[in-house]
Amino acid sequence: MTKLKKLIDKCELLAFDLNFKKAKKWKLENDNRVLVGYMPIYFPREIIHAAAGLPVGILGVGDRKQIIVGDAYYQSYICHIPRGIIEMALSKNFDDFDGFLFPSICDVIRNLSGMFQMSGVGKFAKYMDFPQDFNSHIGGKFYIQEMQSVLDKIKKINNVDVTNEHLNRSIKLYNINRRLIEKIYDIRQEFPWRLAAIDVYHILRAGMVIPVEEHNEMLELVIAEISNDIGEPMDNIRVVVTSSFCEQPPVSLIRTIEQSGCYIIDDDFMLGSRWIQGDVEEDTDNPLLALSEAYIKKSTFSSSVYDVGNPKGVRLIALAKKRKTDGIIFAAPSFCDPALLDSPLYQKACERENVRYINFQYHENIGQFKVIKEQVGAFSDSIKLWEI
Repeated sequence: MTKLKKLIDKCELLAFDLNFKKAKKWKLENDNRVLVGYMPIYFPREIIHAAAGLPVGILGVGDRKQIIVGDAYYQSYICHIPRGIIEMALSKNFDDFDGFLFPSICDVIRNLSGMFQMSGVGKFAKYMDFPQDFNSHIGGKFYIQEMQSVLDKIKKINNVDVTNEHLNRSIKLYNINRRLIEKIYDIRQEFPWRLAAIDVYHILRAGMVIPVEEHNEMLELVIAEISNDIGEPMDNIRVVVTSSFCEQPPVSLIRTIEQSGCYIIDDDFMLGSRWIQGDVEEDTDNPLLALSEAYIKKSTFSSSVYDVGNPKGVRLIALAKKRKTDGIIFAAPSFCDPALLDSPLYQKACERENVRYINFQYHENIGQFKVIKEQVGAFSDSIKLWEI
């Protein structure tokens, strides 16, 4: 078994360990350590790391756990992920977690934070608002206050004073992490057969439940392996998959897309790990300001963000052209209002720029992919054979 195969197998186990054994073991190694769970899409993990904490991504249960109690907490006409997360909370999967952060994705997630508070899960549960005003003196100032509020909550638990030195060190580590991730995507843009999209997914998802230092070492090993001439190219088209930023697609769905004649060159599955485009400024006298400025000026696009002055449809087309793709696949969770409301805007942008696309919906525990496989296969064939 190669080094790369061993690493991918390890990442898959870490990514889908719903009891977070690795994270809980890490916490026990030092009395000051805290575990803070957070939902996608994006959260500034640097501030948790600087406060002697481990930010742990909470991405639902997929098809790994039957939902029983969680269905009693939500309506049937919303997405699947909050029901899975409340099921985990009430099933004690989050024992030993100290707090939970729910970024402003949608109203459903806002309600999830309230359910955690009412259920007494963790020492705190906070719905973290992100600025929708992208002026530094308004939205940026508000964002700094939100980050400081999180740090204040953690200090009440472990009494750790977060210094500028701590924050700057954490910023450096996560800058490295983002650079390494983008390096993997850049290599796959030229040689997508060297590492399957499902393997990229496992590698990035594993990084949400382990210390960033360890994840950086993993990413460096991956880059070293895929920099070699490995694998055999196939006659696949190249696509961007988008709209899957929150509730995660089943891994079998990702595999189905590639097996149906597509190389997934870019995606928004693990969008939070790639949210900041470029580096956060390092070694500053005000690292919270640096994090705020990075969010204000270097954020990627998403249906959860109001960016009327910087149209996300234009940015999606720019990404597709940058990655030299043949088309775009819109894969959105059922009942995801942000994604589905933006879909017409994205599709109009594709039609305006003559970019080919298809769309379908899924939920995280879907088990049948026959219809999707046929649809994606027909999309791939139409581009390869007839270019229509």
